[in-house]
Amino acid sequence: MSKANSNIQQKIKKQPIRKCVGCNESRLKKELCRVVRTPDGNIELDDKGKKSGRGAYLCRKASCLVKAKKTKRLEKNLECEIPEEIYKRLEEELAKE
Repeated sequence: MSKANSNIQQKIKKQPIRKCVGCNESRLKKELCRVVRTPDGNIELDDKGKKSGRGAYLCRKASCLVKAKKTKRLEKNLECEIPEEIYKRLEEELAKE
């Protein structure tokens, strides 16, 4: 391999891939919305993907949130009960995007 080819390969960054808990499709992390359970137990949307805590990823579609709610996949992934008001807040946040 030539030196020019090795420089090109070093500049290509590997993009992290995550799976949506609603539709179960793998996508680039930046295309998904992260829902996080913070260490103090709050459920929040994490726009930057940097907050500490246990996370689950959703497509930015309302249908994925509905499917995740119906099958309780968010609750299973975040390992906690999620109140109805949190789902409503998530619906509002996803509607903004």
